[in-house]
Amino acid sequence: MDSPEVTFTLAYLVLAVCFVFSPPEFRSAGLTVQNLLSGWLGSEDAAFVPHHLRRTAATLLLHSALPLGYYVGMCFAASEKQLYVPGQAPEAWQLFLLLAVALPAAACALILYWAQGGWARHPLARTLALYALPQSDWRAVASSINTEFRRIDKFATGAPGARVIVTDTWVMKVTTYRVHVAQQQDVHLTVTQSQQHELSPDSQLPVQLLTIRVAGLDSAVQAFDIRLNAAEYGELCEKLRAPIRSAANVVIRQSLGDLFLETFASLVEVNPAYTVPSCQELEACIGCMQTRAAVKLVKTCQEVAEGECQQCYCRPMWCLTCMGKWFASRQDPQRPDTWLASRVPCPTCRAHFCILDVCAVR
Repeated sequence: MDSPEVTFTLAYLVLAVCFVFSPPEFRSAGLTVQNLLSGWLGSEDAAFVPHHLRRTAATLLLHSALPLGYYVGMCFAASEKQLYVPGQAPEAWQLFLLLAVALPAAACALILYWAQGGWARHPLARTLALYALPQSDWRAVASSINTEFRRIDKFATGAPGARVIVTDTWVMKVTTYRVHVAQQQDVHLTVTQSQQHELSPDSQLPVQLLTIRVAGLDSAVQAFDIRLNAAEYGELCEKLRAPIRSAANVVIRQSLGDLFLETFASLVEVNPAYTVPSCQELEACIGCMQTRAAVKLVKTCQEVAEGECQQCYCRPMWCLTCMGKWFASRQDPQRPDTWLASRVPCPTCRAHFCILDVCAVR
């Protein structure tokens, strides 16, 4: 059986990791810095900049105190080590205690430094000061951001530890320990990377994640990267005033339909092929009239008399792309997780079929 100190170590490690990275379960239970200190932090909607000035400071302090909390817990979980008397504790534990005390002490010193002059030395306040007019200071810029953040037409996306917010004037990225801010008219935006994932956590469809570099014209403004789903790229572009450049060999699939068509084609490739009789000649696709018909609906998912799918007797009349578009057009756009498993009627004879019944012709 595991010893009490091993059990406590594993349990504390899990809790500490969840507290730092805040999975959905912890957020729903209210075990986050924002919720635990909501009375002091204030509302983000009411005062965006003051809220994050205090939030980043509180987050840094609480996270730096986690090693000290572990040491205090071990004083009870492993009482035989006499950790509650540092002078009698093993040397390794004495060094750990020194580090555990030094981390929050250093965090306190840094926070006190930030708080001087009404948070004027905080990294966020210093960034805002770069955009202040000669006759004003960073607080005037903060007031402008607060006002724009309260508007309902802002663009906001991303996980709590890497939120992306775009207002009429500002591009912002909110992370655990800091807030990156750049003015739209003073930045260059470049799509630097595209990552394709076969399955998203929320649906059975593949998802494309884009990395966009936000670089200020002023070298004093630190550049930062934002990440978002390619399906949100169009909405982001509508909110931005500056154009977004794409690096070489970065292909953006903006719509859910594009991703579905790619998946549809890959699934049809593994279905049994349909051999066209020698006496039958393939004609142009009646959907686009640009390419030759390339698919035939043949019930292969189950036996002929079983299931909801029906045998289609139409000759090959559609190309793969047009058949995929027809299939997607019959789906509920609010339920993409059901698309692959659904059944739709044949566009000509109305016999119901599923993706397993779409066969490439040869």
